[in-house]
Amino acid sequence: MLQTESNVFAALGDETRLNLVSLLSAGAERRITELAAPTSISRQAVSKRLKILEHAGLVAAQRVGRETRYRLKPETLSDAQSYLAALSAQWDRALMRLQAHVEDSTNER
Repeated sequence: MLQTESNVFAALGDETRLNLVSLLSAGAERRITELAAPTSISRQAVSKRLKILEHAGLVAAQRVGRETRYRLKPETLSDAQSYLAALSAQWDRALMRLQAHVEDSTNER
């Protein structure tokens, strides 16, 4: 697995971070206070989780005056989805080979 995908899946492995990605998936830039409002955690805890998402390339931060706004970077999710699709195809091919082998072994008996 590439380091980028590893970082993405690790970042999405936390329920709170996954919820933040879900909130940002609407497309609009959001402030930390807006992202913290529907959760039971502090703004500081949200900020910490956003930094992890930013490090993984899932969100981008932009300073606007005194506040920071966050937006989702959907291309990173698309890259992760492509990786999973390729991995799924590999497994499908391996399972098809196994099935063919089992069927050949059964027919030889």
